[in-house]
Amino acid sequence: MRQEYLAPAAGSKRKRKRVGRGLGSGHGRYATRGLKGQNSRSGGGVPLYFEGGQLPLTKRLPTRRGFTNIFKTEYSTVNVGRLNVFEAGSAVDKVLLLGAGLIKSSRKPVKILGAGELSHGLTVIADRFSTVARMKIEAAGGIAEESTGATETS
Repeated sequence: MRQEYLAPAAGSKRKRKRVGRGLGSGHGRYATRGLKGQNSRSGGGVPLYFEGGQLPLTKRLPTRRGFTNIFKTEYSTVNVGRLNVFEAGSAVDKVLLLGAGLIKSSRKPVKILGAGELSHGLTVIADRFSTVARMKIEAAGGIAEESTGATETS
């Protein structure tokens, strides 16, 4: 096989229709646009969403107010009461929370919330703490440490 013998399959290439190139071409005079009207003019025609005067789909659908903040930080949340599954005095971090099934993914930062009661002291290492959660952990004799790898966006 040599390069000069390569060619596209028969019928796969068609020549471009050249309109407006004189009467002899068969596509001169009006250039296949017809005589008058909106579509015969330069820049004429209607946009794709135009429905002939019927109320367009974009106006028929209900609107959604507000916007989505693309910079919002989403946290995996754990309530203080769920931390009772760990032994007293242990250091609880993202890896242990994932292993215990209290969070689903280690990709999101972890925030500890204040619902429930903590019965024993723990060292809890998380990205964020609510004020109530911090007070309850310290009241039970534990320590609430914020990890340094938190992404501060909010």
